[in-house]
Amino acid sequence: MGQTSLSIDDHLIRQLEQVAKARRTSTASVVREAVVQYLAAPKRLMLPAIAGQFASGATDTSERVDELLWANPHE
Repeated sequence: MGQTSLSIDDHLIRQLEQVAKARRTSTASVVREAVVQYLAAPKRLMLPAIAGQFASGATDTSERVDELLWANPHE
């Protein structure tokens, strides 16, 4: 098994330690489990942070979502 170092916020470390204590296991075990679950989760579409920040004035945007998001702009 390999080793790595992580920089984690103090608040998250306390939460991690609480979870480990409640489960009667090590913090390393909790971290490994979390990483496995994260990597096994289906990949979600990541939209830019600006998405949804402005009103376009269009009233049918939700009905045209596939056309608007997935159309090839070079066609």
